[in-house]
Amino acid sequence: MNYCWNKLHTCCFIGHRKIAESENIEKILHTIIENLIRTKNINTFIFGSKSEFNSLCLKVITELKEKYPTLRRIYIRAEYYEIDDDYEKYLLEMYDGSIYPEKIKNAGKAVYVERNRFMIDKSNYGIFYYDDTYYPTRRKSEGFVTADHKLKSGTKIAYEYALKKGIKIINITRYSE
Repeated sequence: MNYCWNKLHTCCFIGHRKIAESENIEKILHTIIENLIRTKNINTFIFGSKSEFNSLCLKVITELKEKYPTLRRIYIRAEYYEIDDDYEKYLLEMYDGSIYPEKIKNAGKAVYVERNRFMIDKSNYGIFYYDDTYYPTRRKSEGFVTADHKLKSGTKIAYEYALKKGIKIINITRYSE
């Protein structure tokens, strides 16, 4: 399916897989997003996957959609270039549309990085859950020796790209501390 939308009226969500326990984060998100809807005419929200932050943002947008029925929730897939009718029906229970960007088709291990870049390129605003002290680790067992290996956060890569591209960034971790 080919979707087009106005970048000026679009916001993407990108965040770490895990978010800190915070009773206020949902309220803060609700306030920020509703302000963007009312004052900046944001009506299209694009989502990735694989994170608690995306799930929370989807919940907030779905609630706001009751008050603002013209809002669109678009899921940007990083997996499954082609999907069958059953999976599409499942996605449409949560989203108003789903696409797999052609440009990420052969991205290999960088598919999530490229998906996030696509989302940023299509957005005027980006709501991030980015903690600059967050470093994912991978455990590598070698016999009886276990070592931690630091990885570069995909959210950090996306955040740096968004800064470079000049989209308007709202980092929710600055509000929820």
